[in-house]
Amino acid sequence: MLILISDAFDAGLTAKLEKFGEVTDDKSRVAEADVVLIRSKTKVRKDYIDNAPNLKLVIRGGVGLDNVDLDYAKEKGIIVKNTPAASSIAVAELAFTLMISITNHVAWADRTMHNGEWLKKQMKRTELYGKTLGILGLGRIGTELAKRAIAFGMDVIAYDPYVTSSDVATMKPTMKDVLNASDYVSMHMPLTDETKGLINSETLKEFKDEAFLINTGRGKTIVEEDVADALRSGKLKAFGNDVWYSDPPENTVLVDAPNVTMLPHLGASSKENLLRIGDIVEETIEEFISQ
Repeated sequence: MLILISDAFDAGLTAKLEKFGEVTDDKSRVAEADVVLIRSKTKVRKDYIDNAPNLKLVIRGGVGLDNVDLDYAKEKGIIVKNTPAASSIAVAELAFTLMISITNHVAWADRTMHNGEWLKKQMKRTELYGKTLGILGLGRIGTELAKRAIAFGMDVIAYDPYVTSSDVATMKPTMKDVLNASDYVSMHMPLTDETKGLINSETLKEFKDEAFLINTGRGKTIVEEDVADALRSGKLKAFGNDVWYSDPPENTVLVDAPNVTMLPHLGASSKENLLRIGDIVEETIEEFISQ
């Protein structure tokens, strides 16, 4: 059996998987691969699958599967798995980091201090304590974020069409209910036909004035041009973003928008998370072989 590691995983994963067969990171050998390990960079579309006639198992190290053609994979008898339990803490911590960073002007302050500027009077901080955090998508990551927000004294509300009750957030029946009441909005939804472009010029009207927006979910769940306009008008106070239309982003309007903190899709990139992903990958392959 040939296992192709197509994207970045923990460096020690190769040695752990060699008990199952040959392991390679040579992407030119995709036609020989029985198992392919991917993260967000590799796109397993129809052409990729057609070029991999031996492929039986795809494992996505992470949560979202929007970079895999699930229907065509199923048609070809290819099993597709992900590692949703691994990334929850890493992404939740990054989302909370962005919340703290944008409300305390961390990136702006650091940049101007390096330039020899002292802008203390211009930088007005806002505390998280007592503010309302609205979470869109209360899955594993959203739940972990809610726990951290509660520890900081925030009120947490959430909207998720698949969650009716929660121990860590007050569930709201509609997204509008969350947007109307939230000082901070954090997005943790998968990319589907229903969520694509969910935050747009119309839904932005439902936000509180000068709300903060965080997105560590999927880039295409927002309309970048509309978010940029909301930042320019002051409707949004600031935006913290880790996810993009493509990795890396091409010609994003957010580069020139005010009050944006941008990260290069770091959410699942913690050392600890990569180790957890590796453990789940190993278990998944072992289970696959034993079937």
